[in-house]
Amino acid sequence: MSDLFARYASLTSCALLCCAALVYPELASAAKAKAVKPAAIKTLTVYAAGDIADCKKLPPEESMAAKTAELINAGLLQDSKALVLTLGDNTYPVGRPEEFNNCYEPTWGKFKESTLPSPGNHDYGMPSALGYYNYFEELAGPDRRGYYSKGLGNWLIISLNSNRTGQPMQEQLRWLKQQLSSNKRSCILAYWHHPVFSSGGHGNNDTMQPAWEMLAAAKADIVLSSHDHDYERMSPINGSGERDDKNGIRSFVVGTGGAKLTPMFFAKPTTEARNNAVHGVLKLSLHANSYDWEFVPVAGESFNDTGHGVCH
Repeated sequence: MSDLFARYASLTSCALLCCAALVYPELASAAKAKAVKPAAIKTLTVYAAGDIADCKKLPPEESMAAKTAELINAGLLQDSKALVLTLGDNTYPVGRPEEFNNCYEPTWGKFKESTLPSPGNHDYGMPSALGYYNYFEELAGPDRRGYYSKGLGNWLIISLNSNRTGQPMQEQLRWLKQQLSSNKRSCILAYWHHPVFSSGGHGNNDTMQPAWEMLAAAKADIVLSSHDHDYERMSPINGSGERDDKNGIRSFVVGTGGAKLTPMFFAKPTTEARNNAVHGVLKLSLHANSYDWEFVPVAGESFNDTGHGVCH
């Protein structure tokens, strides 16, 4: 008997709902629209550069790192949720703790808690990059290994350590493979210090070629690096090192964070923009399925590179 009453109540409810939809069709339409309305999409702003704090000849407040820090501070005033990616060589000359405390801290340290760092070869001028890991602590990732990932909205952000070799590098590559295989987000940005492709003084570096190939196979969208003290944007490049506008990774060298800029050699066939006369930072606006880029020069200098890309 109780089952019969339950079935009767269910049928009665359905009948009432159907009647309501017929009499008040706008209510049914509103309910349907509310059910399928997508979540609001917010843009994530990211500022990035490497080769940063060098106070050998000037006090920190007069250094070029202070000028690039001003650009980021201004951006954070407009968007307090923006993030900062360091692309290695955070201090000069050898990453001593006092370099972080006395040169990096008064400049880029002002937004330390918004920073996702990566280490460079100058940071490893000290044994085990102790200055770098002591300064950034948990921000540098677990176990002082120098690599980690963050899922932010529709983006997977991966910080890698291009200073690892041998077995530690193999461990990092296995970790990267797992991160990519389990990723459910539509867009991927990775960054490390040594560029795979560059027309700067150091040129191409194959240390991270296996990582590049993994990222290309996973249809990653952006790779950032520094090491060469200049700015360079490449056309999308696939895992074989060839231009591939459909499936390739767009890469940027942004070694313009504060250290002295250095000469460049002949442009690569894949070079689309480059400059070694202006310090500044790369601003990325990461949308749900696309991104915008803008090179922002320090006050008093002029060079600009802007564009838009769509995630794979």
